[in-house]
Amino acid sequence: QVQLVESGGGLVQPGGSLRLSCAASGRIFSINSMGWYRQAPGKERELVATITRSGNTVYADDVKGRFTVSRDNAKNTVYLEMNSLKPEDTAVYYCNAGVRTDLRSAYYVYWGQGTQVTVSS
Repeated sequence: QVQLVESGGGLVQPGGSLRLSCAASGRIFSINSMGWYRQAPGKERELVATITRSGNTVYADDVKGRFTVSRDNAKNTVYLEMNSLKPEDTAVYYCNAGVRTDLRSAYYVYWGQGTQVTVSS
């Protein structure tokens, strides 16, 4: 019913930048919160940043000042601008979104398939 597709991952040197995008499509009535999570090898998935429909944001402590989350409500798309990247930012990055598929449904959280970000020289 609802698909989230991430793009923009890749290999970057320490100190570099990347911009991730995540577009939601399908049967969408409305989207409340959208966000980014990441999972490094051998570690649990962790929050990176979230943004509400009105633009309120939350960041993990270790990305504050380096990453910026934004969204385009008209395009059902969330972005993650990542600057000053460090090797410890290496992970698979997943986006999610709370989606309501019709007026009477509850919000359900959908996930993207993930995109690899590797920070290495």
